[in-house]
Amino acid sequence: MKDPVVHEALRQIQDILSQETGSPLAPRVVTRVEKVLTSALGQLAGTWQHSGNLTHEVTILLADLRGFTSISAAHPAGLVLDLLNRCFVRMSEIIFRHHGGIDKFMGDSILVIFESAEGMAEDGVRRAVSCAVDMQNAMEDLNKVHTSQGLPDMYFGIGINTGRVMSALLGSDLYSEYTVIGDEVNLASRIESFSLRGQVLISESTWQRCDGFVKTGEPMEVFVKGKAKPVVLREVLGIPALAKMVPRQEVRRSPRVDVLLPIDYQVISDKVVLPEVHRGRVLDIGYHGILAEIEKPLSTFTEMVFAFDLPLIGKRVANLYGKVVKTSRSGKVVRAGIEFSSIDADNRAAIQMFVQLLIQGSESRG
Repeated sequence: MKDPVVHEALRQIQDILSQETGSPLAPRVVTRVEKVLTSALGQLAGTWQHSGNLTHEVTILLADLRGFTSISAAHPAGLVLDLLNRCFVRMSEIIFRHHGGIDKFMGDSILVIFESAEGMAEDGVRRAVSCAVDMQNAMEDLNKVHTSQGLPDMYFGIGINTGRVMSALLGSDLYSEYTVIGDEVNLASRIESFSLRGQVLISESTWQRCDGFVKTGEPMEVFVKGKAKPVVLREVLGIPALAKMVPRQEVRRSPRVDVLLPIDYQVISDKVVLPEVHRGRVLDIGYHGILAEIEKPLSTFTEMVFAFDLPLIGKRVANLYGKVVKTSRSGKVVRAGIEFSSIDADNRAAIQMFVQLLIQGSESRG
């Protein structure tokens, strides 16, 4: 029986090439590619399968496309699949270059495992963080191409965690695969859910193993389901030794103007839009986000979809996706700073026009 990790990677490569070229790999080429994959994925296909250890330390990288639901709703299925395939091909190249093992594709997400070489505990961690930074830079380049072709931008949110997991061959003779399970995998998923578009967030355990190698923002505490105590996360800003920086997507300074606009919003939980519609009002607005007064407190990183009217230009912007980046309370009033995580070209243009018209009659703020 072929190594299932190599077999699955080979199958995906053949599918990609068949879609792109219309022809499958020739048998002699399949053999050559299989040998390359066996060598490149030896960490996963060899160490896990033959070491006899069911638990071991790995670094888990989970990348998820931000706002992909809105892209899928606004564009033809063929275009959406082409964009997704183009993105995943590029990401797979980067992952393999950093000797990561793709555990699985899950819709618009990728789960990747990095294992350290024997006696080098930090090796896998550094490769994982380097891979994440390269992925975000590659998305920046890909979006430049998309913009030139009139296609929508795509952004990854990435979460990384390091810890002990169980790895095993699961399935049957009909289908089987190596995979990792355990609390550390779940934590990586939670960390990824907190990331904004273009961000890389890492756990405390990952940071401790690459301290001095990576430049990060200040530590922040978040509450994670299933954890009694807050979890400490850090945003990766760059890797000075490699002269690499993470491109900034959340532009936090832009012209902002005071407004008073009613807003309807729905909270998103586990990628599901909850049916209850809440109301509030927008207090100020800029190109990249709003400050809103809302009905009840929302925690930082809460995702939502919302709509409001732009009376000056006679347009209602709807299906805007955003994430709470800060909250404050003054008496009974709750305020939330919300950054747009997904906004289509028409809504973006409408908001920019609205802000620019108001700026001419009011004092702007940065």
